[in-house]
Amino acid sequence: MTHILHRAANAEMPVAVGGRGIELFDRNGKSYIDASGGAAVSCLGHGHPDVLAALHEQLDAIAYAHTAFFTTEVAERLADRLIETAPKGIDHVYLVSGGSEAIEAALKMARQYFVEKGEPQRRHIIARRQSYHGNTLGALATGGNEWRRAQFRPLLIETHHIDPCYAYRLQDSGESDAAYAARAANALEDKILELGSDQVIAFVAETVVGATSGAVPPVADYFKRIRAICDRHGVLLILDEVMCGMGRTGTLHACEQDGIAPDLMAIAKGLGGGYQPVGAVLLSKQIFDAFSQGSGFFQHGHTYMGHPMAAAAGLAVQDVIRRDGLLANVVAMGDYLQRRLEERFASHHHVGDIRGRGLFRGVELVSDCDSKQPFAPELKLNALIKREAMARGLIVYPMGGTIDGVRGDHVLLAPPFIVNKGQVDVIVERLGDAVDAAVASVR
Repeated sequence: MTHILHRAANAEMPVAVGGRGIELFDRNGKSYIDASGGAAVSCLGHGHPDVLAALHEQLDAIAYAHTAFFTTEVAERLADRLIETAPKGIDHVYLVSGGSEAIEAALKMARQYFVEKGEPQRRHIIARRQSYHGNTLGALATGGNEWRRAQFRPLLIETHHIDPCYAYRLQDSGESDAAYAARAANALEDKILELGSDQVIAFVAETVVGATSGAVPPVADYFKRIRAICDRHGVLLILDEVMCGMGRTGTLHACEQDGIAPDLMAIAKGLGGGYQPVGAVLLSKQIFDAFSQGSGFFQHGHTYMGHPMAAAAGLAVQDVIRRDGLLANVVAMGDYLQRRLEERFASHHHVGDIRGRGLFRGVELVSDCDSKQPFAPELKLNALIKREAMARGLIVYPMGGTIDGVRGDHVLLAPPFIVNKGQVDVIVERLGDAVDAAVASVR
């Protein structure tokens, strides 16, 4: 019996007792390859000695000091590192405890920025359908995951959504990438003009869409067009790189590959690699200056923001990634993972798309490849894949199709940055067997 309310109320969960490298171990001695990094969190795998040593050292120094009274050396060092490697124009860091907190803080920063500027009429947030930005009420309202939103809709603030840049589903036959990127981006301008250029606060988007759609990258110059539209109408661009950022796609920030910089960026997950709960908002100089030259404070805060232990974990993880040149391995192993997935699922009747960047890959499953028709949601194919994978000692991150029927079940892969070719081969082999078994059970 458990007194924990688990994610599934009646679930009987295996008990994790240890981890080493890319593997986790339960108390029965079974090992699992962590091929999703939890939820794209464990970028260095488990039990990394350098991170553990940094945490012990910080614990011996100071474990906690409230940020209303103190800053700490380790928090300042982490902020310095994040600004050193940040996109152009990013000037300050706001340290929090996770991704949902980071999105909430970014939304409030964006609103307060316009209040400080003397534009308090701006109130609208625009995001994209089939996105995920967190589970707190503001983040949930911003996200476009209809299944997560449905029962809480009466509690959610008003937000507005446009179609995502989702080539597999929404690009027309014969339409070039450039033409599709222009059409997808123009949806934002249409929505801004509909709401009123002087009424919109921000556009929020995952640079590479994560769990809700399964590692969906933008095409062509989509984000350059988005950046130009936001600039034209004085709208802030908030990028959510909680899942796809901090090296997951092969560059420290996914937006580097799109040639743009946001006004605000939310990061978490791979920032601390799961060794401590930590996230951050990276904000531009113009936003910081509006606060510092205006009211002088950001009207927000959490008890554990800037936590020294969390900062120590984040700094140590980033040190290891830099020292060991792990972003190069993300690129190399990401390319190899894509190739092996394409080989394993070549001509597979129920794999419609394999996509992503770096070690952030998604496999979309369909009942028919020609029509791209998803499996019926009531079949819960995603749950079956998870069960079959776990039985084979593999952890992946499957999600179900959306309730509007325009996306299939998919499996997200986000293995640790330290993964090698032999481990990738095992991941693909076990995933293939799990998918085949799950599909067979519903056919």
